[in-house]
Amino acid sequence: MITLFKKPFVAGLAISLLVGGGLGNVAAAQGGPPKSGVFGENQKRNDQPFAWQVASLSERYQEQFDIGAAVEPYQLEGRQAQILKHHYNSLVAENAMKPVSLQPREGEWNWEGADKIVEFARKHNMELRFHTLVWHSQVPEWFFIDENGNRMVDETDPEKRKANKQLLLERMENHIKTVVERYKDDVTSWDVVNEVIDDGGGLRESEWYQITGTDYIKVAFETARKYGGEEAKLYINDYNTEVPSKRDDLYNLVKDLLEQGVPIDGVGHQSHIQIGWPSIEDTRASFEKFTSLGLDNQVTELDMSLYGWPPTGAYTSYDDIPEELFQAQADRYDQLFELYEELSATISSVTFWGIADNHTWLDDRAREYNNGVGVDAPFVFDHNYRVKPAYWGIID
Repeated sequence: MITLFKKPFVAGLAISLLVGGGLGNVAAAQGGPPKSGVFGENQKRNDQPFAWQVASLSERYQEQFDIGAAVEPYQLEGRQAQILKHHYNSLVAENAMKPVSLQPREGEWNWEGADKIVEFARKHNMELRFHTLVWHSQVPEWFFIDENGNRMVDETDPEKRKANKQLLLERMENHIKTVVERYKDDVTSWDVVNEVIDDGGGLRESEWYQITGTDYIKVAFETARKYGGEEAKLYINDYNTEVPSKRDDLYNLVKDLLEQGVPIDGVGHQSHIQIGWPSIEDTRASFEKFTSLGLDNQVTELDMSLYGWPPTGAYTSYDDIPEELFQAQADRYDQLFELYEELSATISSVTFWGIADNHTWLDDRAREYNNGVGVDAPFVFDHNYRVKPAYWGIID
């Protein structure tokens, strides 16, 4: 899904307070997290309270920003639903609302998974982010096939290329119109376009860009505004916004679009990060740069890998992960949420790209770089839904 930057690890410690009452474990008896070591001299991971037994993250930050989680439809029941209702007041679909999921073939719509997420958010009075209307990945190939069955990007005739551009934009407009009209009363924030900046600099050479230039970005935002209304909050979303060169490219694009009157309300910072990267200073600079344009910021896909880049040397099982690494993660989460809280006037939402450590795309990435074995642990709740040191780092 993404390519992360190479940075080293840092270590530290995090201490906080507050736990739900009535728990038969040491942490509860102390009235807060362990004060000695990571979990305490005689405490083990399985002694920690479950996620639904401790204070709510969304209530902790209710005056600052929404706390969200990315979900799959099957996670809307059982213990995962219990955690969602307790800790999160915002949802986003991990995959169910992407173009290939909603319209795998032209004119054939699959609303089942997306509707389940919408209904869950509505029932539990949650904000809903939409991810994503336009993306170069997880988009069905039919968008880019001309009326003769040929790939649009292969066309060399100028007149036919012009016709293909118009056809592609019409298809995109129809997709956006249909989706926005269906969900505009439930969705509060829309990722209109996703990952349009290339890591090597400039605009990503996607099929969207090769066929339409930047017009697909303009038309996507204009269409979302037309059918979503003035109340719809429209975002351009990307990863590695903390990297100065990529941040500058995104800034220049957004500034140019705003000057043309394109209706952009904010920037989504995916924030797939590592314990040792990026620096707090670069993270701050990224938020402040887009605030200078009068835009809102949202943290849209937050997870914190235990590893650097590439993620080699991954642990083969969750139980192999040393406590010291969880403590370093807690320290970084603590620093990060201190920054979010400081800048909360210009950050409206912080969304984790998952609920707990038993479901994360980072496990797939760890296996990819470690001969098919390896696990990661990016969240504040572990693979058994118990709290980690990172939870105490951000609940203080």
